[in-house]
Amino acid sequence: MLPLAEPPRSLCILRLSAIGDTCHVVPIVRTLQQAWPATQLTWIVGRSEARLVSLIEGIEFITVDKRAGLAARRALRARLAGRRFDVLLHMQVALRASLVALLVPAAIKLGFDRPRARELQWLFTNSRIAAQSREHVQDSLFGFPAALGIHERLLRWDLPLPAAARAYGERLIPDAQPTLVISPCSSHTRRNWRAERYAALARYAAERHGMRVILAGGPSEIERRSGAEIAAAAGAAVVNQIGQDTLPELLALLARATVLVSPDSGPVHMATTVGTPVIGLYAATNPARSGPYLSRRWCVDAYARAARAFRGCEPQELPWGHKIEETGVMDLIQVEEVAARLDELLGSRP
Repeated sequence: MLPLAEPPRSLCILRLSAIGDTCHVVPIVRTLQQAWPATQLTWIVGRSEARLVSLIEGIEFITVDKRAGLAARRALRARLAGRRFDVLLHMQVALRASLVALLVPAAIKLGFDRPRARELQWLFTNSRIAAQSREHVQDSLFGFPAALGIHERLLRWDLPLPAAARAYGERLIPDAQPTLVISPCSSHTRRNWRAERYAALARYAAERHGMRVILAGGPSEIERRSGAEIAAAAGAAVVNQIGQDTLPELLALLARATVLVSPDSGPVHMATTVGTPVIGLYAATNPARSGPYLSRRWCVDAYARAARAFRGCEPQELPWGHKIEETGVMDLIQVEEVAARLDELLGSRP
């Protein structure tokens, strides 16, 4: 069945979450749009993630409320009644996503190769992408268009920003003063750096480089608490905007920033979509697999140190994608090495 002899009339993408992974799907969409402009594209995506990726033009979005469980699947079944796609790209290995895939009528259901088709994903597909090992997540997703016969990789995101979002970014970053945005929290708490270390970095950026420093993040309790602790420790050196923006507004803010500092989280990949360099803080996870795709050279990579300290082995001995989410793992990253990376990045820019 694959590769396809001619472009399909309709193609459905299934990738529900999370923000970072849906950002990785955008270049796949752009690649498909360029290669097959007449193909009708549909993307089944989570409701929260749709607030960002539905900015893309020329694609049908079907949102799924992941918290609604069976009710959400019933609603999706009704929405898809009478439809049939030529191809389904099943890009998520979670069993929850595979249960959604069952509801998508498609002649070809393309999933990951057997070693990577975790949580029984292989049972829900009838075609597989080529087997690869130790790839970045972005590269692994490009295996889907390659399996269809499209081998050009279009690294293009260009999410159109609403006027209100652009105005938000311009209000917070109104001039050419270099600006550091700190997004301090991941949804996985053991990936988070200490508040006092972020505060020390903020003071350093303001005093050494004359930078404006803005804290950004979502409205969750842990993010608000972290932001308050950083702001209290850093004093006048930061502007705390945590919980004050929408996803498009955050994207507009990142687009105007000089650099983002963040642990492994969605904003790391959002910054990549707008071309803003990222100093990623990686100890619990491996940046070679999930780091900011265009900024891996700037990441502070303590994953090898974490493997030796918490697993007693070298990182190459661990399964690809293994997480070292242990208490204290992020303490392996020191303020001085993040500051040094900031110095290096700013020194390399015009």
